[in-house]
Amino acid sequence: MIKLRLKWLRLLAQKHIDLEISNSPKLRTRIVERPGLWMTSAELGLLRNDLRSIAAKTLAAKDLNYGVFSADLSVFEHLVITVVYRIEDHRPIAFNALRLMPCDLGAEKHEVLHLGLVMVDPDERSHGLSWVLYGLTCFLLFLRNQFRPLWVSNVTQVPAVVGMVSTTFSKVYPNPARKTRQSLKHLLLGRAVMKHYRYAFGVDNEAGFDEMRSVITDAYKGGSDNLKKRFEEAAPHRDPIFNVYCQTTLDYERGDDVLQLGKIDLAAAQSYLRHQVPRKSLRSLLTAVGFILLQRLFLPVFHWFDTARSWKTLRPFER
Repeated sequence: MIKLRLKWLRLLAQKHIDLEISNSPKLRTRIVERPGLWMTSAELGLLRNDLRSIAAKTLAAKDLNYGVFSADLSVFEHLVITVVYRIEDHRPIAFNALRLMPCDLGAEKHEVLHLGLVMVDPDERSHGLSWVLYGLTCFLLFLRNQFRPLWVSNVTQVPAVVGMVSTTFSKVYPNPARKTRQSLKHLLLGRAVMKHYRYAFGVDNEAGFDEMRSVITDAYKGGSDNLKKRFEEAAPHRDPIFNVYCQTTLDYERGDDVLQLGKIDLAAAQSYLRHQVPRKSLRSLLTAVGFILLQRLFLPVFHWFDTARSWKTLRPFER
């Protein structure tokens, strides 16, 4: 069940997501949206410590200096962070830091959800956390967006992740399994992401970008250096088509990544619920869904009675 730390009225009125889900008898998941905008410095410090403790187990003596690990705390104003904890000792064991990236294409504006950095404690990788780390937050944000499709991006050289993204989201390019064609929107969003947000996934401005294949060449310079892997070290996917694609498309010696772009829409959301969410976790997830939907009904009413705010032509005022 969702653990509500605040009174219901305050929870429903809050602008950003902050909720917890018990996804199994042994694990709970906390999702916080844009914590840099509303958390106190002490709370943000505790959250950073949790993320660093997971990274310390995952990377051993190696360091990262981009995203949640950079010295710039303002990055937390643009992140949605999912952290999985063991209930027994409250120890953090996995996280995903999803970056919100506004992209202006001229006539259209989109907010791309970048899947960001995912880390799992090596001792805890048998818990089946992929449905939490790769889809849960996107699914809840899709609901919060009133079922409007949202673009999702992913940068990786790991076949297992390429396959996960390809099978979780809709209209993904590149998708080796379906051989999806690159649309004009894929191309333009890829250009916008690479022009404005390289720092979000630790890629230096000197790295090349083959936009037709959506491949970043020599990607591991710019903060993500210690994430570079040989093909043999990268986790394989159970479907060999993704392994073959990565091995033949990416130069692992140089350090290439693939930039995937896709959508979470109604079809992807339905598939996620049917095929990825464990049956034992469905009740907790549906409780979270109910909370998000109720919040979307409650907030407009709450804002309407807030007389300190203008409501454009419906309630104009001048200070």
